[in-house]
Amino acid sequence: MLLPDVPAAPVTLDRREGPYGEVVLRQRGEHFEIIANGCFLMDTSDGRSERLLIDAALAALPADRAQPSLLIGGLGVGFSLAHAAAEPRWGRIDVVEREQAVIDWHRSGPLARISADALADPRSRILRTDLVDHLRNSPRPHAAETVGGYDALCLDIDNGPDWTVTEDNDSLYGPSGLASCRDRLAPGGVLAVWSAQPSSAFEDALRNAGFTDVRTEEIIVARGVPDAVHLAVEPRTPA
Repeated sequence: MLLPDVPAAPVTLDRREGPYGEVVLRQRGEHFEIIANGCFLMDTSDGRSERLLIDAALAALPADRAQPSLLIGGLGVGFSLAHAAAEPRWGRIDVVEREQAVIDWHRSGPLARISADALADPRSRILRTDLVDHLRNSPRPHAAETVGGYDALCLDIDNGPDWTVTEDNDSLYGPSGLASCRDRLAPGGVLAVWSAQPSSAFEDALRNAGFTDVRTEEIIVARGVPDAVHLAVEPRTPA
């Protein structure tokens, strides 16, 4: 008699208590999972939507923009960073990650199998800081310059605008947080935000914050509602 497939029980590889709560790395069969404060964030079973986050941002940029700079908000399991570093058209690639544990899992732990080549790329660097603080406090580009601003912000630190990991992240998706995103984008730059489900309310928030060309791309998943990438363009005209 054939027995039904039974998912492997997860094995905890590391558990850390940090300033933002508990983060856990688990292995389930051949895949890895990141859990934050008891909330499942992501795993290595399917990276299509994380790759779409990067590809859609690049596609939305003007074709003549050479070596655009990229900020990835959230290192996660490393799919977004690895995909960006595999694309020679990107220039500077900054990754903001606030959890030292996640950085360690990539630099010297099991997740290095995904990100090692990307971390060795001279275009890449990891900034250990809170994304909201980084957006609020990093230099603001002048309207006629791209220096100091990013051409693309690809943000994946929560399960979406409607389902944040910590309450502190809520402000990122409201007027003040979106204003900070606009301030850190070079003229004509692109904001891309990953979400576990499409959010029409967030599309409205993007428009109200002054972004243009707001749209959502979806990835069909095996169960439940589609993953989504929300896209918006900073409307200033590049010099």
